[in-house]
Amino acid sequence: MIAGAAIAALGVGAGLWASGGDGGPPGSAAAAGSPSATPSPTRSYPLSSAPRTIPAVREHTPERGPGWQPARGHRVVVNDAALADEGRLIAGELGLTYAGEKDDERAGDLRLEMNEGKGANPESYTLTVRGGRVTVSGPAEAGVFYGTRTLKQAVRGGSAPEGVIRDEPDKPRRGFMLDIARKHFSAGWIEDRIRELGDLKFNEIGLHFSDDQAFRIESESHPEVVSEDHLTKAQVKKIVDLAASRHITVVPEIDSPGHLGAVIAAHPDLQLRNAQGTAVRGAVDISKKKAADIVDDLLNEYAGLFPGSRWHLGADEYQALTVSDPQASFPQLAAAARERYGSGAGVADLTTGWLNDRTATVRAHDRTPRAWNDGFFRSASVPADGDLEVAYWTGKEIGARQPLEYLQAGRKVINYNDEFLYYVLGQPQTFVYPTGERIYEQWTPRVLRGTEAVPARYDDQILGGSFAVWCDLANSQTEQQVAAGIRLPLAATVQKLWDPREPELSWTEFKALADRLR
Repeated sequence: MIAGAAIAALGVGAGLWASGGDGGPPGSAAAAGSPSATPSPTRSYPLSSAPRTIPAVREHTPERGPGWQPARGHRVVVNDAALADEGRLIAGELGLTYAGEKDDERAGDLRLEMNEGKGANPESYTLTVRGGRVTVSGPAEAGVFYGTRTLKQAVRGGSAPEGVIRDEPDKPRRGFMLDIARKHFSAGWIEDRIRELGDLKFNEIGLHFSDDQAFRIESESHPEVVSEDHLTKAQVKKIVDLAASRHITVVPEIDSPGHLGAVIAAHPDLQLRNAQGTAVRGAVDISKKKAADIVDDLLNEYAGLFPGSRWHLGADEYQALTVSDPQASFPQLAAAARERYGSGAGVADLTTGWLNDRTATVRAHDRTPRAWNDGFFRSASVPADGDLEVAYWTGKEIGARQPLEYLQAGRKVINYNDEFLYYVLGQPQTFVYPTGERIYEQWTPRVLRGTEAVPARYDDQILGGSFAVWCDLANSQTEQQVAAGIRLPLAATVQKLWDPREPELSWTEFKALADRLR
């Protein structure tokens, strides 16, 4: 596990920069390996090599010099009080002294700087190692934080190499989604994953906390729906605060109008029934106003708990639309559709209207909504809200559409490709546990469905991707087994989201690096 440990990059020549340390004078002692904060004027150094990190840095300009190693007495200083959290974190991780805002320079300093640049990617950074000191600068706190992650990896077992790193991510959404509804994960386990994600430069963690099996977060508006094993709001706030300190947005998901079995258990009158009176598992009757009211109550309540800018509305697998004739099977839905949208409207229109209404609820809280691709219906005359982002996961649903249909319509898409990025506990149906090797060698963000990439001209519409853990057979693995099973896939996923180029390392080399960075 990367979380909580000083992690390494074992680049070429990790021992070439043996000098660099406590500020003692250069000379023969330094040449023999004693620490020195400045290079010896009589020693010749080879050109440095880029550090090996996950994800790999995108540009390194080599220079000659001893590099930099953390040593007792070295300071972390900042040029802006807003970087205090980043400064304290890296100081604690490397055993340095956090000195706050300082203008003076001392041997061995690690300096964090914010230098706002017009139009610059806020997640970009520059890391300069020169003259026995390090400077990490960026246009925003996030970029500076990522620079400290690179430095943290680079110094484990060696030195940060002399020279200049310029780095930024290719994709703005780099996510991990966790199904805590079907399986209760402890708050501590989730916090450990956040630390791991932060060190890998992920910036999202999704929490799917409501489904047929359980509802996993404390609620004041509807305590009756909450399962016995759940997270308290205090625990969630701690998770959200930890994520924010790592520049990770927590993206909540209350899936509807399907996957609401836990709500239905407390409100059986809301369960969808067909024309014969047979109950439909997990689906609420969207012709009933009370169903919308409860879901909106929950969305509004949790908006204060999850302050991030994004919200996942689910919208997948509504069982009313998996039958051959939804209008005949669910006449109450068909009647409600005609009443709202006119004589030609059908169940798909009513379901799209439900999604649009929930979109309006979260947009009132300034959230950017997303929904699963099978919540967008070809047969509907009512269009899904234009601002909804598509979380593309499958091509297996009835009436499945190729990713190109969404892209050609101008939709922004996030890649959750179930062929590569779905870790489904117990491997039900046709699912198999994804491997880091397969992701590393075969997947890119443009591979949205199956194994085929969409044309490069749509690359800008693909915002990024998310590796997902689903807990269909919840007891198939323990928390510890899940953590071990997803470690390499997460590393491979973020490599492909950060750097669009063909990886320089072979899979064998990449895996060895990931193992050393644990």
